[in-house]
Amino acid sequence: MQECQQLGFAGLMLADLELNYSRFTIERSIMNYIKLTESLVSKAKQFGANAAEVYLETGRNLSIQVRDGEVETIEEASSAGVGFRVIVEGKMGFSHCNDLSNNALEDTLKRAIEFAKLTTPDSNNLLPNDKGYTQVDELYDPEIIKIPMDKKIQMAINLEKLAMKDPRITKSSGAGYGEGEGEVFIANSNGLSKNFKSTSCNIGVSVVAEKDEQKNTGDESCSRRYFADLLPLEEIASKAAKKAWELLDPVMIPTQRAAVIFDPDVARSLIGGILGALNGERVTQGASFLKDYLDKPFASPLLTIIDDGTRAKGMGSAPFDGEGVPTRKRVLVEKGVVRGFIYNTIVAHRAGTTSTGNASRGGFTSLPGIGTHNLYIEAGTNTPAEIIKSTDKGLLLKEVTGYGIDPVTGNFSGGATGFWIENGEIKHPVQGVTIAGNALNILNDIDMMGNDLDMNRGMAAPTFRVKEMQIGGM
Repeated sequence: MQECQQLGFAGLMLADLELNYSRFTIERSIMNYIKLTESLVSKAKQFGANAAEVYLETGRNLSIQVRDGEVETIEEASSAGVGFRVIVEGKMGFSHCNDLSNNALEDTLKRAIEFAKLTTPDSNNLLPNDKGYTQVDELYDPEIIKIPMDKKIQMAINLEKLAMKDPRITKSSGAGYGEGEGEVFIANSNGLSKNFKSTSCNIGVSVVAEKDEQKNTGDESCSRRYFADLLPLEEIASKAAKKAWELLDPVMIPTQRAAVIFDPDVARSLIGGILGALNGERVTQGASFLKDYLDKPFASPLLTIIDDGTRAKGMGSAPFDGEGVPTRKRVLVEKGVVRGFIYNTIVAHRAGTTSTGNASRGGFTSLPGIGTHNLYIEAGTNTPAEIIKSTDKGLLLKEVTGYGIDPVTGNFSGGATGFWIENGEIKHPVQGVTIAGNALNILNDIDMMGNDLDMNRGMAAPTFRVKEMQIGGM
């Protein structure tokens, strides 16, 4: 990375994104990258590829870490790189590099072609040809880079100071601010050529509460596309402090069956397993507990799951997916009924269908996988307070350890931490227990859905209650 920054990626990378470039300079650079990706596709065909895709990324990332009021690290790096996916007689090859000089690009492209010749042909090895482009608003905040570094540092220091003001907090694990901006350019031999740019920023803190021999950590953070949308520091600090001290003095409970209320912070332990079971590749392989449930009920009518890649300012939003297919809003589960699985181009062709715009990519160094954009459980009508008040006996789940739902078998188990509820009131913290069950039983037993959905999370859910689960205690 150091060498790349010094060399400026052979003049193709924006050398210092903290400078005030003119609009003409920025537009010229963008055009250069568009022409570069398109010319590399043509070059791949000249070198012997039957089909080719070029995925180019540029970016800048900033990370600030503070502890005990002192700045520990400030790291800022610019980067760029390109990945080549080529098909030669039905065989696929992939190679990537972070050197955008002509020689490096040509060498990397030739390696991808040579790799392809060594693989097994597959008639499903295809590239998308959808030239559509979904308009998604407010993914790029031009103001982030203009905000002085001193202000960003002071924000992290102030956040830590605010969290430490709570007298029950004894130590800080540190606070931090981070931001990133980047642009993706993608072109392929089917005539597809697209690009978009985006920004993100985040701030968070971690503190410790101690009592006698007890010690508990509380973390809280906020991520947004736009700097101005970050939550007030006081709100983030108070949530982190509360998470640290509210679970002190836990009381063990006996093994029993009782209601379990899932806090939004732990709902992903269920959503993640459902998402894995809706993955088209797993379904095609028969390795999903939902493989036979298309257009059939499998869960409570209170459960609706939506994936939306088009939401303005969404942290997972984009005009197209990791291989250039336009994104959209899709209902995956509607009132407990599976309405669709998620696919990229190759897996969709294997399943006899079309891509759903769910090709995920970890960057220019990886091939497209399958993933979601902004995934969420649709909100219900009950407040969290109403859900607690209506619970005679149960566990308000705040933390879960383990793997959640197994997408293959549907089995669920994990360590649990939270609060014990009796007669509609929170009685005391609970730690060191386990919860277990089968996904189909758990999801069918959802009997209350909260209205506290926070759409700023990448995988979001409101508070919800499962009317009965196995809780393992003393």
